[in-house]
Amino acid sequence: MTIDARRPISSLSVTAMKGATFYPEPFAQQVRGRVKKKLGDLFRLTNFGVNLTQLEPGSVSALLHSHTTQDEFIYVLEGTPTLVMNAEEYELAPGDCMGFKAGTGIAHQLANRSDQPVTYLEIGDRSPGDAVEYPNDDLKANLAADGSWAFTRKDGTAC
Repeated sequence: MTIDARRPISSLSVTAMKGATFYPEPFAQQVRGRVKKKLGDLFRLTNFGVNLTQLEPGSVSALLHSHTTQDEFIYVLEGTPTLVMNAEEYELAPGDCMGFKAGTGIAHQLANRSDQPVTYLEIGDRSPGDAVEYPNDDLKANLAADGSWAFTRKDGTAC
């Protein structure tokens, strides 16, 4: 999609990417019900990303994870997702928000355990040198200098 960066657009006109992920299999299966509109990329934002994301019933936002250098923020627009943070869970509603400070080790994800879609905004910075830990999965990710993610098992072997 080509846009004029000097004019506002309707997010409804942005093409969604259903189930698109950088996760290798079999981990990619966990986010198949996620539909993401990368609004920040559309405007060529480089310091932070903004995604308008929808979770179908039974889907999750990401694997349970924590970042070493990237701060994240979510804002619920519709639906009632469950916020999982390490061993704690919170049911969220429209208007609820949460921030995740980098380097805390607090792993998090949103899960849609309801029978209705969930829509939320997710915002994260694009800090160089970021690494992601996945406490429930044998997976680790490192952000390369070119902005791509390199995934390995926790012992460093290829996935």
